[in-house]
Amino acid sequence: MRKLILLCLIASIPGSSLVALLAQSAARDKTNQPTALKQEAPAPPVGEQHEFVIANFKTESGVVLPQALVIYGTYGHLNAAKDNVVLLPSHYMANFHGYEWLIGSDRALDPSKLFLVATELFGNGRSSSPSNTPEPFHGPRFPVTTIRDNVEAVHRLLTEELKITHLRAIIGFSMGAQQAFQWAVSYPDFADRIVATSGTAKCYPHGVVRLEGQIAAITADPTFKNGDYTAPPDKGLEAFGTVWLGWLYSQEWWRRELWRTGQAADNSFEQYFQYRRTHFISGADANNLILQMRTWEKHDVGATPGFNGDIEKALHSIKMPFLYMPSETDLYFPIGDARYEAAFIPGVTLRPIPSLWGHTAGAASNPADGKFLNDNIGRFLAGK
Repeated sequence: MRKLILLCLIASIPGSSLVALLAQSAARDKTNQPTALKQEAPAPPVGEQHEFVIANFKTESGVVLPQALVIYGTYGHLNAAKDNVVLLPSHYMANFHGYEWLIGSDRALDPSKLFLVATELFGNGRSSSPSNTPEPFHGPRFPVTTIRDNVEAVHRLLTEELKITHLRAIIGFSMGAQQAFQWAVSYPDFADRIVATSGTAKCYPHGVVRLEGQIAAITADPTFKNGDYTAPPDKGLEAFGTVWLGWLYSQEWWRRELWRTGQAADNSFEQYFQYRRTHFISGADANNLILQMRTWEKHDVGATPGFNGDIEKALHSIKMPFLYMPSETDLYFPIGDARYEAAFIPGVTLRPIPSLWGHTAGAASNPADGKFLNDNIGRFLAGK
């Protein structure tokens, strides 16, 4: 019950993604130890929020947004040479805090040495989104933005606002991994190294079917009213959460009842399931959820201008060292897709995450995966 109360509290934080909250919750479980065994926990990283506005931003669809807003956070300080920058592009419905499992003096990204820029995708409710954009682009009239649209906006943020022309690394989880792949293809000389966890270079048809099922769960609610709802379509959102939850972890995770960790050890399946289906991404706007799913399913680096839809050719164009870390049990981005793609990336290191935690393994949703990620990413960034 204490765990359910904790989840209720953290899930109410605006803009917080589910996976980020799971990672934070797992970290808190480490404190549920006898006093004699406790270790002094390092202070959590402190990021500073900023915003960048682009006037007359033209999307790939041809729609021009009069103002496109990108929310981003920074950690650490930019050095005089501007060569200590790491980009952390956000994942589904996340805010810029979504990579704090990687940030700290004892982790892969030390903000006392690096300048970290964590950006937020269009559609998360903070950057330009259906919910916060005025007419004529409010709600369901907001244009579908692609991963390339997001990469272009962040490229302008870096080069125009921060005067940064090169990155030490780009690290992305899930939709952040999609952005990392797109950066590697669109701007092959912009970063020294790329890391992608739990995400692929294309959303293949199986992924589109999954996402369309989740969209249909929301839109089937009569309250949705084709996106012009006057009250949240709660039944549709509950159905969405139920469908999404079935894909989030591996089948063995459920069989082993791995939700029974730390303070949640006494939770029954019924308690866990009922809470999660009704609080999957608390407070999220339905049109925002759908917009980011459309962004996700349209992702394909092969559609980058110059590659004529040829994903293998696009992957072969990647120049920089690339650490590819799929989860062995990811149902969103199956490891078979990652193995297929890795065969075409010249400088790839394919290092699957040996985890039962499905998609969430790529964002350190449990201590073992957190250690594996930090150890491997840290060594990769150090050139080892």
